[in-house]
Amino acid sequence: MIRILATGVFDILHPGHVHFLTEAKKLGDELVVVVARDSVAQKMKRLPFIPENIRLAMVASLKPVDEAILGVEGNIYDILTTVKPNIVALGYDQDFDSEEIINEGKKRGIDLKVVRISQYSESEFNGTRKIIKMLKTRS
Repeated sequence: MIRILATGVFDILHPGHVHFLTEAKKLGDELVVVVARDSVAQKMKRLPFIPENIRLAMVASLKPVDEAILGVEGNIYDILTTVKPNIVALGYDQDFDSEEIINEGKKRGIDLKVVRISQYSESEFNGTRKIIKMLKTRS
């Protein structure tokens, strides 16, 4: 069984997220999605509009997702020990170093590979920041 790990904030769920998770699921048998904690998202980007428990429930309800869990606070790579993925799927715009992820897995006794998922380009609704900008111009 091949377990895929995908991560994200998933603040305003949009077609780009669905594309990311659908393509990630195609890489194996089981897709585990880690939803970033509010505190971690705030450190990395900004405080999400939608609270973590609601974002978790929304992601868990998506068809490609086999399991959705909240991320860890502290060292974000500690989640590798919990999930033990064979593959880590990254979104096209996620600012993570593939080699660093592989090395963090090795430190934890996990041999994994990293796959970058392509951008969803069939709609302008493919990014949270784009959607927020559109909403601001319409109000």
